[in-house]
Amino acid sequence: MLPLSQIAVEMLPFGGVYWSRRVDRKRERLARIINTLKVGNAASIRELAGELDVSPMTVRRDLSVLEGENVVKVMHGAVVLNPASRLAQGESRYSLAGEGARMAEEKQRIGKRAASMIGQGETVVIDAGSTTEYLARSLPDGLDATVLCYAMNILVEVYRKRGCRLIFAGGYFHENTLMFESPEGVELIRQNRAAKAFVSASGISDRLGVTCGNPYEVETKRAVMASSLKRILTADSSKVGKIHAAYFADLADFDALVTDAGIAEEHAARFRSHGVEVIVV
Repeated sequence: MLPLSQIAVEMLPFGGVYWSRRVDRKRERLARIINTLKVGNAASIRELAGELDVSPMTVRRDLSVLEGENVVKVMHGAVVLNPASRLAQGESRYSLAGEGARMAEEKQRIGKRAASMIGQGETVVIDAGSTTEYLARSLPDGLDATVLCYAMNILVEVYRKRGCRLIFAGGYFHENTLMFESPEGVELIRQNRAAKAFVSASGISDRLGVTCGNPYEVETKRAVMASSLKRILTADSSKVGKIHAAYFADLADFDALVTDAGIAEEHAARFRSHGVEVIVV
């Protein structure tokens, strides 16, 4: 069996771009168990079985693997992360789960509200990120929509939704964001058009613009902005006022910001002055 720190897909070179060939369901479940425990700190075997839509016996078999890797501890039917584990500390392929655990309730609400903005028959782009993962998870079954994405966590969530069609912009894999990135992927985005783009950010400033934490994200995000009719920023209030090095857009380039009630009214008012609709959930 491959170490848990390895990516849960097989990759094939295709014209210089690496594309996902298949998702190993067992390793996918292991990653989701880790993510669930990071968000909630602990869970019962029954809760994990419901979350994964598998039997308790399947969960027990998965947990035996994680116990063998010293990632989790199982005590009287309750499961917790082993705090000494490298995976539990976020030093792994699934480190985005650590970001997802911060302000998780707010991100869930933001994701649910953003998902409700997608209309039947629309083509949309869902950016890489922890908040956008909640958006993808909140898509209703039976939604007739086409989703363009380029991150592993978004791909997996949308794949589960009946009715959704997928366009995947592949490339080189960045484990800290679960994002795929390449010139070919950017070109694929540029060749498509979307009714809405849901974009994540690490920093939002009315003076210095919207920023992300990694320079490799910039070209992809700019291509998404240029290819979409409506641009919607999905970010929790902790991002407001922060500035990161990688600038990709001005605040006025967005039509709307979906955020939580923690945003200060003075910030919301300034954003509205730039023509941005501020949607607070």
